[in-house]
Amino acid sequence: MSDARTPQVPDKPTLDGVEDRWAQVWEERGTYRFDRSGDPVREDVYSIDTPPPTASGSLHVGHVFSYTHTDLVARYQRMRGKRVFYPIGWDDNGLPTERRVQNYFGVRCDPSLPHDPDFVPPLRGAEGKSVKAADQVPVGRRTFTELCVELTQEDEKAFEALFRRLGLSVDWSHQYQTIDARSRAVSQQAFLAELEQGLAYQAQAPGLWDVTFQTAVAQAELEARDYPGAYHRVSFARTDGEGAVEIETTRPELVPAVVALIAHPDDERYQPLFGTTVRSPLFGVEIPVLAHPAAEPDKGAGIAMCCTFGDLTDVTWWRDLDLPTRPVVGRDGRLVRETPSWLEGDAAREVYGRLAGKTSFSAREAVVAALRESGELVGEPVATQRKANFFEKGDKPLEIVTSRQWYVRNGGRDDALRQRLLDRGAELDFHPAFMRARYENWVGGLTGDWLVSRQRSYGVPIPVWYPVGDDGEPRYDAPLAPAVADLPVDPSSDVPAGYSADQRGVPGGFVGEPDVMDTWATSSLSPQVAGGWGEHGGDADLWARVAPYDLRPQGQDIIRTWLFSTVVRAEHQTGALPWRNAAISGWILDPDRKKMSKSKGNVVTPLDLLEQHGSDAVRYWAASARLGTDATFDVAQMKVGRRLAIKVLNASKFVLGFGSAPAEDVTLPLDRALLAGLADVVDEATAAFDAYDHQRALAVTETFFWRFCDDYLELVKDRAYAGGAEDADAGARSARAALSTALDVLLRLLAPALPFATEEVWSWSHADGSSVHAAAWPTAAPLRGLAADADPRVLPLLGAALAGVRKAKSQAKVSQRTDVLRAVVTAPAADVALVRPAVDDLRGAGRVADLVLVEGGDVLGVDEVELAETPAG
Repeated sequence: MSDARTPQVPDKPTLDGVEDRWAQVWEERGTYRFDRSGDPVREDVYSIDTPPPTASGSLHVGHVFSYTHTDLVARYQRMRGKRVFYPIGWDDNGLPTERRVQNYFGVRCDPSLPHDPDFVPPLRGAEGKSVKAADQVPVGRRTFTELCVELTQEDEKAFEALFRRLGLSVDWSHQYQTIDARSRAVSQQAFLAELEQGLAYQAQAPGLWDVTFQTAVAQAELEARDYPGAYHRVSFARTDGEGAVEIETTRPELVPAVVALIAHPDDERYQPLFGTTVRSPLFGVEIPVLAHPAAEPDKGAGIAMCCTFGDLTDVTWWRDLDLPTRPVVGRDGRLVRETPSWLEGDAAREVYGRLAGKTSFSAREAVVAALRESGELVGEPVATQRKANFFEKGDKPLEIVTSRQWYVRNGGRDDALRQRLLDRGAELDFHPAFMRARYENWVGGLTGDWLVSRQRSYGVPIPVWYPVGDDGEPRYDAPLAPAVADLPVDPSSDVPAGYSADQRGVPGGFVGEPDVMDTWATSSLSPQVAGGWGEHGGDADLWARVAPYDLRPQGQDIIRTWLFSTVVRAEHQTGALPWRNAAISGWILDPDRKKMSKSKGNVVTPLDLLEQHGSDAVRYWAASARLGTDATFDVAQMKVGRRLAIKVLNASKFVLGFGSAPAEDVTLPLDRALLAGLADVVDEATAAFDAYDHQRALAVTETFFWRFCDDYLELVKDRAYAGGAEDADAGARSARAALSTALDVLLRLLAPALPFATEEVWSWSHADGSSVHAAAWPTAAPLRGLAADADPRVLPLLGAALAGVRKAKSQAKVSQRTDVLRAVVTAPAADVALVRPAVDDLRGAGRVADLVLVEGGDVLGVDEVELAETPAG
């Protein structure tokens, strides 16, 4: 009868179906659930601030790539004895979701409408994709949010199924949505605390505006893109009658908004003009000529018109030089329809009348035509490619408009806060280390505070109301805040304390803040949301166990947004870092070395890859790339990974076929040398994982595993087969003990990268139902104790000698089972001394009757091989 340790090895091991089977077992057994037993002890916890993927549409292969990197760390730390807190969230709060819901259900959000709990959307599904915006049914914000949650939950189910198939060791009992009640409450509580401390404030100020999406845009959401334009040389007449000043501009439609001409203070061409005035062409507005160090003498004419506002440099000049505000571009991207008050005289008003209501592009054409007619256009426009700021999700250049917005202080206008944030970046361990420069460059280049309000429908509402004066105007300088216990609130439908619903929008009553928070204002609190911070649904015990987190894994492109904003919120809240380490993944490149993205249409659907190659194979491809390094999408690498996983099954079947043997039975030189080499691998792989270098950990383990299969198994299999289970001699027992000991260690080393294959094999020899993923990470000391003073170079030397004998047989075109009468192995004296004690294994594996070792040469080589038979003629 067999005992509990007798391996139950299948006749034909296979990878088919292992993902579904083991995913179910892991869930049923709670293999990856966070252990909260005992008193809170932060030192034995490893907590991960897992990125919440955007729950809109579908996942792509880039998610598989980066989330595998995080899972490698989680599995390693769990095997090191840590209680791993590995939650998952879904980022369903944002513009992509809002647009998708509008099309799917045929609705649009109107925050002024009340909540309708019985609302039935007019559409449901693909037919909604063609509905026109004008035909969408308006609904209140709470109703709209409920529809968003309903649709995104379907996406999240698909995402969860794919992540389970991939083998992510996430604790699925710890999930959140960035728009659920808890996330809204946490976001609002943090905002109210910042408001009370003066860290959140509102201001009427110029800011970047997307005319398509009708919302303000933060600095972190900008993309600089090439945009076709033309330089126009325009003449401004000097008011002293001494000629004219010529400037070059790509935006002549902003001539009616000009407030000054600006040149560098050291530019000798314009120094005599500083303090004088000129008149704007077409409109005759008198404006000053001023100096500012941000002017560029070598660009265009070296003097530029400052308009309110054409670009961010205009904003800087306007603020530094205390210039008037004369905006002409409205929120819709068109020139305002009412003639501005500073344009006086019939001629000026007549010209502007031709521009009113036009888009910037059409107004530009009209102004150029008028300048050409008036003679104030010098020469003809010269085509150019200019850099313009775009919203990362938009397709039109941003305008700068003045509006009331909410901000959170981030060091853009506070040198002391900026330095504290730079200090936090210096404290944080970046992996790889060079990614720190991206953080520092971003913080050092900030020009303003974080604009957190958005003129969108779907998001976390900014939790304030405003009293309405007797004149019917809201008092924005006296916001009304809710009690923390009442969160979350929606000011568009909820009523502030001391008021009734019928007082909304009337003199003496109140109005709700219509704006929502930037999506990063919630995502920046992901540690708090997942970890139990806050009053609504809070869990102080959990927060004490997991904070500060050990790891923030994320992409390199959102260092300036997600990573930085989370550091900002933690600094405001606790004055400390939110995590100790940041692991930054690279991008996935297509075969043409271009970044994969949905917008480019070059992404690959991951489910097909997982089904075709197997999850371990896809994970192997991801694990073969270092953090911070871009990796090419490579199916060939996945095939290598599948071959490795299959080899794990087959090699394990062979080893376990001998049964288990006490490790103390390892006595022979080659067997001890195997364990000595494996001890080195354990040390290297452990050091690599500790340094967040999963690629190195996998590489050293995989290299040794193939040597174990290709060399060691061949060298000792005859010896291991000698004798039965009861009457095996010392040599057989030594081989069997070394085989089972090495396999046990190798399975644990490979477990983070190949969780399904290793768990499958582990189950064959662990009838108690234990998991390899709950087993202890191997250590080198026990292996070194078994290896005694063996030299790990013995195995590669014997492997090289065996390869030489095999090569001779292959060249002679005979079977590898052909006997060798005599073989001569030449090697340096030191290598001969290492090989000699294990020469019997080499003789047996190579079927060599007379094996001669000769000292000489620089490397080991097989010089003579005399075969017992010659190839048939």
